Amino acid sequence: MDLSRYRHIKRYRQIIFVFVKHGFGTIIDQLGIFDYINIRKKIEEKDESIDEKLSTGGRLRLSLEELGTTFIKLGQILSTRPDILPHDVIVELEKLQDAVPPFPFDDVKSLIESEFDDKLGNIYREFNEIPLAAASIAQVHLARLNSGRKVVVKIQRPGIERNIDLDLMVLKDLASFIDHHTKYGKLYNFTKTVQEFESTLKNELDFRIEGENAETFKENFSKDKGISVPDISWIHTTRRVLTMEYIDGIPLNDFEALDVAGLDRKLIARNLGITIFNQILRDGFFHGDPHPGNIMVLPDNEITFLDFGMIGKLNDERKLQFLKMLMGITFKNSRLILEAIIAIDAMTHHVNMKKLEREIDALRDKYLSIPLNEIKVGEVFKEVFNLAFSYNIVIPSEFTMLAKTLVTLEGLVAKLDPELNVLEIADPIARNLMFKSFSPEKIGVEFIGGALDYGSLLRGFPSIFHNYLRKLEDDEFTMQFQMKGIESVEKRFEKIFNRITFSVVLLAVSIIIAGIVIGIGGSGYADIEVYTLSITALKVGLIVASFIIVGLILSILRSTRLK
Repeated sequence: MDLSRYRHIKRYRQIIFVFVKHGFGTIIDQLGIFDYINIRKKIEEKDESIDEKLSTGGRLRLSLEELGTTFIKLGQILSTRPDILPHDVIVELEKLQDAVPPFPFDDVKSLIESEFDDKLGNIYREFNEIPLAAASIAQVHLARLNSGRKVVVKIQRPGIERNIDLDLMVLKDLASFIDHHTKYGKLYNFTKTVQEFESTLKNELDFRIEGENAETFKENFSKDKGISVPDISWIHTTRRVLTMEYIDGIPLNDFEALDVAGLDRKLIARNLGITIFNQILRDGFFHGDPHPGNIMVLPDNEITFLDFGMIGKLNDERKLQFLKMLMGITFKNSRLILEAIIAIDAMTHHVNMKKLEREIDALRDKYLSIPLNEIKVGEVFKEVFNLAFSYNIVIPSEFTMLAKTLVTLEGLVAKLDPELNVLEIADPIARNLMFKSFSPEKIGVEFIGGALDYGSLLRGFPSIFHNYLRKLEDDEFTMQFQMKGIESVEKRFEKIFNRITFSVVLLAVSIIIAGIVIGIGGSGYADIEVYTLSITALKVGLIVASFIIVGLILSILRSTRLK
């Protein structure tokens, strides 16, 4: 057994035990994990009758919740992967609860004082010992700064990093085993999935990154009216402690409180949709978990986003691909959608593009009879991605997160204003951005960028050419060309050349014989000796021509056989 597995065998046993307890023993056995971990005899006979009334997704959700933080977060990531899990399982994973009992205030106090190397009373004027909320990674307390400003303080759960590091080692080991020893590894790169998950989780554990995300949103929202984020108190923020402005607002899903406060739910719904699409299409930096608990509404219908641990990012190329997909849905143009999928460059092997296009056409036809204001854009994206997955096209994780964000947005908008369709909000934003992408300013910027690239190439050309000449002088330069299928090309040229040669020789012989025949015809009025000589020449010519033709045919056959 590998040393790392031996060192962490206790955690391996806990993980396997929980999955077996919830009825996944057969799957674990089929994957060969029992033998890999070498614990078959002690765990194989555990009772798998527990939760037998629950669905597979329900039992998986309970397993992940029982295993704690790392697996809860993993389940949340997997809920965006319809290429790996069926729809009913994903629906269950979306219900994962990240609420756990709070940890003691003594631990809170100890961690804060350790982070700031000072007494709690010197850092905060007031600090409420009872948490506002508790989750698997952190819990939140209400406090007041020495300036009198009211804040919330997010404190990381003690020892959580050590536990997560252990679980990540186990997951990476198991992912590597599945990739190299099972048929599933040939279809899905589980090692890459775990690596992406590790990066996401590590970022979420560093509260300074969450603070930086909040600052980025604040800068982006400066262009938008009625959208805000809390201020971060950086002198009271570290890797494991985050202090931000307290927001006294109404949760987005508290519709009764919104109505009592006289707030405009229709305006809130429209502004929410506008800001999400601006985040995606304009900024390429969007909230990855916009559920109602992370969004508050302030007086004057102002929307405030909270919790910036899960963020999606799109570069300019990805934004253009999403924009193309969106326009394809809006115009019901399957070709645009197909071009966007091709541009993603996520095809792991040859794909029958004609067949894929026909299936996208069928998907388009499904929505042709539906008015634009009734189309659920999030569901369309999910269907498109599911179709791509069926062709083993691996959609980037940022796109799957994007699709989940759109589905969440549509659910919120439908409850705030049932008459509003998200696609109606997205359409003018998409058209405006598409128009800007062809504006003289944008073209000018791209032209300048290209000119700079060519300038760099020209500046570097003399030194490159000098090195080339020096290598020629030193006899160090070799150049190799390889053409795929060169043998078949050679065979074709050989056949063509043989046919041409045969034709030319045959033509030459024909001309000679024709000349002799004409000569004989003309010699009919000559002496008998001349006539006899002409006949003899014709016979010799025919014999020689026959030998030439036979020899040429044999030569062609021999060269063909050698090929």
